[in-house]
Amino acid sequence: MSGRSRREYLAVIYSRYRRAGLQEKQVILDEFCRNGGYNRKYAIRLLNGPAPHRRREPPPRRHRSPSYSKGVIAVLGAVWEAAAYPCAVRLKALLPLWMPWVRKRFRLTAATESGVLRISARQMDRRLEERKKRVGHRLYGGTKPGRLLQHLIPLRTDHGQEKRPGFAEVDLVSHSGNSARGEFAYSLNLTDVHTGWTETRAILGKGRQAVLDALQEIQAALPFPLRGINSDNGSEFINWHVGVWCARHEVQFSHSRPYKKDDNAYIEQKNWTHVRKLMGWDRYDTPQAVEAMNALYRNELRLWLNLFQPSAKLIKKVRVGSKLRRRYDLPCTPLDRLGAGEADEGTVRTPVAALLKVRQGLDPFELSRQIDRKLQAIYALAHTRLSPRVPPKGHGGRVTF
Repeated sequence: MSGRSRREYLAVIYSRYRRAGLQEKQVILDEFCRNGGYNRKYAIRLLNGPAPHRRREPPPRRHRSPSYSKGVIAVLGAVWEAAAYPCAVRLKALLPLWMPWVRKRFRLTAATESGVLRISARQMDRRLEERKKRVGHRLYGGTKPGRLLQHLIPLRTDHGQEKRPGFAEVDLVSHSGNSARGEFAYSLNLTDVHTGWTETRAILGKGRQAVLDALQEIQAALPFPLRGINSDNGSEFINWHVGVWCARHEVQFSHSRPYKKDDNAYIEQKNWTHVRKLMGWDRYDTPQAVEAMNALYRNELRLWLNLFQPSAKLIKKVRVGSKLRRRYDLPCTPLDRLGAGEADEGTVRTPVAALLKVRQGLDPFELSRQIDRKLQAIYALAHTRLSPRVPPKGHGGRVTF
């Protein structure tokens, strides 16, 4: 007898048992134990206990039709892939910016376009959950501390409070693969604290002159004057070459505290999103690989990241009991943040209007495809014998970044 049948049988026999006399109760109890398979003591407890409640069958669930059609989710997924899989909040922010190019590439009905723009960030997370499951994280380094000038270069930890562009964090990302032996490529990454504008250059080895040449090239490429840089304590930055160059160009030079990675939190984040996520953990140790990486860094990638990719900045932290709640501003592209501060005299070297005109003439979907093609060429130049068997992040066989 199933559990459901036992409950129904108890409900039927309960009223008979309560009305019966002593002799009849014994007969009913024998019958109840025999048919239900109960222990006699337990059966007495059931029949002398409170009346059993009849379980009502729950009403059939009413399945509401989806608010957003498959067409809306398909367009959303295509934009999400082309935008390199941003989080839902950033995806929500970039949709209005990308919409002119979305209209050109997809046949959008009025309802589909309305749904794409109306869907909330939380709903995006839920509807794209299966796609996200298809899409590790290991770090290799070769940095040695520079002690010679460390006491001469000021230590700074409050550069995150800057309210104008020009104060940047700088770091190197190694492309050594499984072995740090010999000479291999590095990506020199520089990000502006206020706007998030990021420039990257690849160098072979991390000699002081190579680092300085990359810094000079990045300084010339920035749309605003470089006012200060903050680095870690590696000897590739803490040296006379960089120190003299900063003094000559009136660039404030500071460094973070030893073993305090969060002092350079902005650049540490960009090291992952702008370099490691693209190049993976393979080893690149040839001039051809460095040249191919710079062909990407100097052209399509800098435009795609700085003109089309919004990011959110932390405004404040609020402690509520034992929890720490973080408050962020609305996601903006580095170009839009730069435009918001253009009114400040001497802040911008390249007019924002010119950069906006450049953005209007570009197609983010085409930029995405060009980046994919160049990444394929870069991956072919990796030193496979000394590279880990972990490919860069992929999705459905398509090279992604």
